Amino acid sequence: MSIILGIDVGGSTTKIVGLRNGEPVGMLQVRAADQVTSLYGAIGNFLGAYGIKLREVSSIVLTGVGATFVSEPIYEIKTSRVDEFLATGHGALQLSGLEEAIVVSMGTGLAFVRASKDAITHIGGSGVGGGTIIGLASQMLGKSDIDAILALAGNGKLENVDLLVRDIVSHEIPSLSPDLTAANFGRIKSTASPSDIALGIINMVFQTAGMLAVFAARNDTIWDVVLTGTLTTFPQAKALLSLVTSQFGLRFVIPPDAVYATALGAAYFEEKYSTSKSTQAP
Repeated sequence: MSIILGIDVGGSTTKIVGLRNGEPVGMLQVRAADQVTSLYGAIGNFLGAYGIKLREVSSIVLTGVGATFVSEPIYEIKTSRVDEFLATGHGALQLSGLEEAIVVSMGTGLAFVRASKDAITHIGGSGVGGGTIIGLASQMLGKSDIDAILALAGNGKLENVDLLVRDIVSHEIPSLSPDLTAANFGRIKSTASPSDIALGIINMVFQTAGMLAVFAARNDTIWDVVLTGTLTTFPQAKALLSLVTSQFGLRFVIPPDAVYATALGAAYFEEKYSTSKSTQAP
């Protein structure tokens, strides 16, 4: 059976998913100095890792910011493009098994999508994301490697950097948990360790994602929020969003393989609808 390759060419990584007869046959991601190199590297690595011959690939469907750099068919294979938000919405629903959801794509930045079986709508986004974590950690901690940042954050304490609600009220407010953050980095202590700062940076990004999801849901009837993208692999993800869940009642879902939601959605969209714009040569 022929294989469809869905490829999400992002700002820092490229994710690739192979789909055969509606079922994933493999998933892989690579990093490279530029997006075109990353794209071709992902294809080569994927075919080698899963023992797939190039002739078995019937079509390639691209999405993500780097897809705009490709104007010719790849390896003379039918090549098409799918809107990134459309792909993310379809992929999130497939992975979560939900019929509708608010989808948060957590990559270099944040993107918010309303997804249902009937329509995929881009709600908006934020420049606060994975790029923010790396940029701030580089300046504040002298570290730009994400694994090193995560390792530091594992021993951090938020009370050493953040101003919490309990720090500024004299009695309990029924509508606000005392453990909610009142101001990110609003109470940073002179004794705050690099681990505290690393956790504070990550917390700021996840709280931004969580609260923007709350705002999107409050203007809708949907209360399920599906998280996708690279940041979903952070070990702190569930814990940092738990307060938002308990305070505002949303259900945050991080499905298996959430990193590959956009690439998977692109492949599914191609298989089911085949309506994306082809760049195949005549």
